[in-house]
Amino acid sequence: MGSRALGPRDGIPLREARVIGEDEGGTGQPRWARTRARAWALQVLYRWESEGDGSPGASLADTLRARRVAPERREHLKRIVEGLDKHRREVDEALRAVLENWRLERLSVIDRSVLRIGAVEMLYLEDVPPRVAIQEAVRLAQRYGGRESAAFVNGVLDALLRERVAGSS
Repeated sequence: MGSRALGPRDGIPLREARVIGEDEGGTGQPRWARTRARAWALQVLYRWESEGDGSPGASLADTLRARRVAPERREHLKRIVEGLDKHRREVDEALRAVLENWRLERLSVIDRSVLRIGAVEMLYLEDVPPRVAIQEAVRLAQRYGGRESAAFVNGVLDALLRERVAGSS
């Protein structure tokens, strides 16, 4: 079953229209809310790396104080950022293990942050299917990264998934 946008032709004003369809992982949260939460997570991680100190959690708190984040996005945003805050070493080591000819520290802030978001979802958020985590990370990379970011992110996270599957067998 796919999803489609509801709008004026369905008798719903455009400002109230939203995409309906299956939710991700049966959480009851619409896909669009999680997609936008990931974009917020990218902003939080970019802020954290740009400031050069503190923690992702501190940058999240600053962002939530300074910006209006819709309530339906906050839960997933917090889960991503808090997951990275708690498991940053493990996430970074997992990414380093699958990066070929690249060092995590040498990646652009956007690419590194997108990879971390995808890795946190794949490794620590059981209600997010791994393929959804990869697809959503690729979308973030397409929108905010460089010309080749999407293909790079796809390759790295796919390698992480293969490594994870191989490790569980």
